[in-house]
Amino acid sequence: MKILGIDYGRAKIGVAIAVNGFSEPLKVIHIKNYNEALEKIKTEIESEKPDKVVVGVSEGEMGEESKKFAEAIGAETFDETLSSQDAQRMSREAGIPVKKRQGMEDAYAAAIMLQNYIDTSRFSA
Repeated sequence: MKILGIDYGRAKIGVAIAVNGFSEPLKVIHIKNYNEALEKIKTEIESEKPDKVVVGVSEGEMGEESKKFAEAIGAETFDETLSSQDAQRMSREAGIPVKKRQGMEDAYAAAIMLQNYIDTSRFSA
């Protein structure tokens, strides 16, 4: 099964992909507004042809916006609380240079959220 994971943000969207239960960062998409975000993600979905799409949702206003985004693209949602902090910590520990880390942090966060989704789903199935 191929799953696309999305870490939605107002300026950048982290995208991760999982095939056969293992997620990895794919890319970061830069956006100017909500409509552009929808357009670019729909293009990514058409390109990757995943079996499922999962959008990470945090708390508060951003969480509500992420839920709206997920609904607009027909995706599931999953709690992404702390995935960005985990991505920063793990990339530092892995010795990834600061410049590369900053460019891909959102994709790493999407990969962490997606792996958590996969691991949780596997145990509840």
